[in-house]
Amino acid sequence: MLMKDVFTSDVVCCGAQASALEAATMMRQHHVGDVVVVGDEDKERIPLGIVTDRDLAVKVIAGGLDPATTRVAILMHTPVVIAQASEDSVLVLERMRMHGVRRVPVVNGQGLLVGIVTLHDILRTIVTDAAALVEVMDRAAQSERHGLR
Repeated sequence: MLMKDVFTSDVVCCGAQASALEAATMMRQHHVGDVVVVGDEDKERIPLGIVTDRDLAVKVIAGGLDPATTRVAILMHTPVVIAQASEDSVLVLERMRMHGVRRVPVVNGQGLLVGIVTLHDILRTIVTDAAALVEVMDRAAQSERHGLR
């Protein structure tokens, strides 16, 4: 399955100068666990990094940093692991495993952000495909039994 068939196109983004508090507020408002940090929020959204809810908890809160003054630029994961919209999900899943990440921004051929894919998105696709295979096997077995009567 290609990334263009799996990713979520509604991506929450912020600039590198946004505060940890602003990032957390965006996550809460949009019910997501990450914010993609981009070079230009309004024009060409090129992913620079990603900040997760875990980063906010571990680096900011547990680290005793002030969320209002801590910039996402120092929190974001860089270099950012990305996927191409035209890539196969198996390749992206392997990249996620290699880098130990659960979320990957998806870019088009020009490197512009078009979406995000999570481990959950890929798992959902795999489970749906597996369920379809089980149904095919069950129907084939039913057809065979019906044909023997």
